[in-house]
Amino acid sequence: MGLLLKFFIPLLGLVLAFYFYSAPENFNEEMLRGKRVIVTGASSGIGEQMAYHLARMEAHLLLTARTEAKLQKVVERCLQLGAASARYVSGSMEDTAFPEVVVREAENTWGGLDMLILNHIGYSYFSYFNGDVGHVRKLLEINFLSYVAMTVSALPMLKESEGSIVVVSSVAGKIGSPFAAPYSATKFALDGFFSSLRHEFITDQVNVSITLCILGYIDTENAVRAVSHAIRGTPAPKEECALEIIRSGTLRQRELHYPSSAVSSLLLLHAIAPDFLDSFIRSNYKVENIKRT
Repeated sequence: MGLLLKFFIPLLGLVLAFYFYSAPENFNEEMLRGKRVIVTGASSGIGEQMAYHLARMEAHLLLTARTEAKLQKVVERCLQLGAASARYVSGSMEDTAFPEVVVREAENTWGGLDMLILNHIGYSYFSYFNGDVGHVRKLLEINFLSYVAMTVSALPMLKESEGSIVVVSSVAGKIGSPFAAPYSATKFALDGFFSSLRHEFITDQVNVSITLCILGYIDTENAVRAVSHAIRGTPAPKEECALEIIRSGTLRQRELHYPSSAVSSLLLLHAIAPDFLDSFIRSNYKVENIKRT
């Protein structure tokens, strides 16, 4: 059975990705030249790599994250790589006023906005759920409600430019998995809200695209540190992941699955054989290495 799964699951994913979720071939980096882009969570990981890709494509960048010193270094690198302009606003998304501060900075600087990339996340433990409702509430504020607040603030400019909203989510927002209940809850919330909002945009003929990025295990420093001791599997490269996110948002795709074959396979199995998938997911965890918080 294990050998069969080894070949069957990637095959399913490739087929699904080919027909539904593979990026079209007509992406051109010049599409981003001069575009005004906000990237949240841009001081490290996927957000940092997106900033560098966008800089090479000569976009105007406004970056945000909690740590000012890291943001300063990323902005400096972006300018070296050829960004049309690059600046930052540091702060925490726990502050309910901060999303509006970021968007107002874009408006004051550029007078408009072409792409909003929502990528930031709050810290969450990787362990059995310990009953801490306060942690869930805090994580919802950072991982979900701040995404909504930024979208609301940026929407007038995005409507004017007929721009794009890119939401970085996770397989954990489509399929429940153990040891990540608070995180998973916030990602499911993103799917529900932005999928509903997409319907309303289409109904009202609002030409603003929404791309939901469903990511698997990526080799960011935070992800590897949090889960490498407990997950069987090799993480996908953050540099390629960042580029695929930019491509998908620019081409106004409905969803990105990355890595495509792995994520698409899991979603297909979730639809046709959920109990089997649950068993398969549990088998990929080293439960003996999970410590209760």
